[in-house]
Amino acid sequence: MFEIKKNKLQAEDARILKDFPILDGSFVYLDNGATTQKPKCVIDAVDNYYKTMNANPMRGLYKLSIAATDAYEEARETVRSFINAGSEKEIIFTRNATESLNLIAYSYGRTFINEGDEVVITIMEHHSNMIPWQQVCKEKGAKLTYILPDQDGKITEEKFRSYMNPNVKLVSMTHISNVLGVRNDVKKFAKIAHETGAVFVCDGAQSIPHTKVDVQDLDVDFLAFSGHKIYAPMGIGVLYGKKALLEKMPPFLFGGEMIEYVTTEGATWNELPHKFEAGTVNDGGAIGLSAALKYVNSIGFERIEEREVHLTRLLVEEMKKLPYVHILGSSDPDDHHGIVTFTIDGVHPHDIAAIFDSHNVNIRAGHHCAQPLMKFCQIPSTVRASIGLYNTEADIEKFMEALKQIRGEMGYHD
Repeated sequence: MFEIKKNKLQAEDARILKDFPILDGSFVYLDNGATTQKPKCVIDAVDNYYKTMNANPMRGLYKLSIAATDAYEEARETVRSFINAGSEKEIIFTRNATESLNLIAYSYGRTFINEGDEVVITIMEHHSNMIPWQQVCKEKGAKLTYILPDQDGKITEEKFRSYMNPNVKLVSMTHISNVLGVRNDVKKFAKIAHETGAVFVCDGAQSIPHTKVDVQDLDVDFLAFSGHKIYAPMGIGVLYGKKALLEKMPPFLFGGEMIEYVTTEGATWNELPHKFEAGTVNDGGAIGLSAALKYVNSIGFERIEEREVHLTRLLVEEMKKLPYVHILGSSDPDDHHGIVTFTIDGVHPHDIAAIFDSHNVNIRAGHHCAQPLMKFCQIPSTVRASIGLYNTEADIEKFMEALKQIRGEMGYHD
């Protein structure tokens, strides 16, 4: 029975790996939390766009420009369907999750956060979902409050409710922590935030590649994510926002396409979503994102989650056998959602990553753009292994082989 399942997994591994030209077997890639590799269908879609329909979208009435415009708007519909937004007008293309979060902070935040108001985030936020709110609160005279999780990195409903009060006007929270791997119950937290009249922002950068995200089911007011973390090109991101909120918000950038009419005295703004997409758009990136989302759908999140949960459990359980390895956050493998961050006694994280690299295993070292969380955990830096849909049991075996040699290569005799 086990051999049949193992053979089936190996056959599936081989099929998926064939889709990724860079994964030629010469190295193990376990830095998917930073960026993912791109399947051939994505590379081909971008290549085909520049070979056959490259023109400035929404600028020309000739066939090539119309084809470019149609492709761009078809990509928007693919994103809308992928996250189950209610309207294409709710999908804004940006460069990445960072730009999406900044757009919310500087457009919604500067307009609707006032002196004496409170913005609530968590200590586990990526800097991109922290610094914009720091700046808005300083500028507006508002209070910025940080929710502190328990020792496993979890935030309970009771803890979340304790931070809610009538002064809270906005809550911004990561769906899955890029360091701890813990998944926040954003559906429950958004409901509680709405009960107090607050708007809820979700950073979906680490959740969108690993689990089905339905914005209507979650009932978040905004969702931000990057294409490059879900097998799409770099330089394309998404901001989802409820139409009623986006319509009340002023533009983030000014220039071409985001206008309706311009005079020497002023201007009026274009309708959604174009109001927030100033200048020439990243049409090739949007088409690449569309191809990536279709690829993910072709495999299906049920299968992706099954694969990634299995590999994460295997990784955590094997690491826990080594007494000198310390995993941040929960000891339960199911709390890590494809992200395992750790330290090794007596070895600096940069040395750990360098030794892994010498074994042709790619992982991340540093503070992971989460320095306040590092300080909260009383650790200056760590190493992180993060799983994607193309990783295999063989990758975990090679990771563990390298991990077991690190202390010895640094002169320790365990």
